Amino acid sequence: MSQLALCNYSSNDNNNNDNVSEDSHPPTIYRCRAPIASLDCMEEFSGGSLSGLADKDGSFTKEQLLLGGLTHSTPGVPLQLSRTTNATPGLRYRNLGKSGLRVSNIGLGTWPTFSPNVTEEQAEQIIVLAVESGINVFDLSEAHSGTRAEVELGRILSRRGWKRTTFIVTTKIYWSTRSEERGLSRKHIIESVRASLSRLQLTYIDVVILHKTDPMCPMEEVVRAMNYVINQGWAMYWGTARWSPVEIMEAYTNCRQFNCVTPIMEQAEYHMFCREKTELYMPELYNKIGVGLMAWSPISMGLSQGKDDGNIQLFSRASFRNKYSSFSWTEDETVASGTVNKDGYGWMKDRPQPEENRKYSERVRELSSLAERLGCTLTQLTVAWTLKNESVQCLLLGASNVEQLYESIQALQLIPKLNANIVQDIEKILENKPSRPPMVSTLALR
Repeated sequence: MSQLALCNYSSNDNNNNDNVSEDSHPPTIYRCRAPIASLDCMEEFSGGSLSGLADKDGSFTKEQLLLGGLTHSTPGVPLQLSRTTNATPGLRYRNLGKSGLRVSNIGLGTWPTFSPNVTEEQAEQIIVLAVESGINVFDLSEAHSGTRAEVELGRILSRRGWKRTTFIVTTKIYWSTRSEERGLSRKHIIESVRASLSRLQLTYIDVVILHKTDPMCPMEEVVRAMNYVINQGWAMYWGTARWSPVEIMEAYTNCRQFNCVTPIMEQAEYHMFCREKTELYMPELYNKIGVGLMAWSPISMGLSQGKDDGNIQLFSRASFRNKYSSFSWTEDETVASGTVNKDGYGWMKDRPQPEENRKYSERVRELSSLAERLGCTLTQLTVAWTLKNESVQCLLLGASNVEQLYESIQALQLIPKLNANIVQDIEKILENKPSRPPMVSTLALR
């Protein structure tokens, strides 16, 4: 503190003593002292706790790895999660969209967790591991595992007695187990939200997500219904899933016109073979209207499920080619396909053609070789690559057992190692970096 500041402080203190009694304690005022920055903010500005520790080439010394939480980085040996600290290395909390809701950068997609082959005890172990690791987002949907997921998650949350403020529950509306109970009408939205609250044994849902647009329902009715749900206290926020950028803008415009609460997020598919919507259009929506991104990565779940038999599993052509709406395991897309895998789900609808299959298989093999050089699994590489994109505020991971979730969580430690050279090598393997078509002048077309 400078001498001038000390003089100002002492003179003001003497003046104040003339107006107060001996028993009173005037507040102490410190001048010329800058506020201390929050450690959380400093970590976010530095891009993570390990980003500042790496050398210029992205490598780490032994001391740096121990300080950052990584136990080793020997090629060919999987990364290990540090057990000596309560905080999960690499786990960060970000605002979802431009709202004040803070979500962990990885969440738990409960579709495989509550599948028919997973017992309630196993599902509870997965939920407990997620909470203990710092994950606070649990994503649900009737289209994936019906109402069983909401019922079992509600039982687990009630039995564990965790504070309601420590976890975030998101559930989707549109699909249902009965064909006549679907859509986004005001009736269906309100009935679905109230039914979900009853099954979850909760007083409110954090984010209600509209799973696909309803071409038979006016957008005004949709946004007014969601505004009513939030005003009733049944939900805190609402978002969309599998909506095109045009549909999201239409919903936002209607919200502004009718003074309704705007959506805060879009849930979209994003992985190495599905990139266009997330990389080209979602950042624009975030900057213009504040819609954030919650991504889900099915290819990591497929690779994780197929590692036991050594086969490389690929997804349908729709998941690779669809530009705007993401592929989803919904009732009409799975049951009608007639293709059911060993877990009881028909997510392998429309298998790729032999030529496409060979092309994608070759790319996956090259990615596997790269993952070996980095000392991780292919699943961990896909998760880390997805989280490397700053537009992804939360990535939903799936797990049908504790080992799968534990393996996926370790991928957080791999993110700082994906330097510019590694990312360039991945781009050379994929050869699918999206780009917008050049602008064409209307005068040139005349």
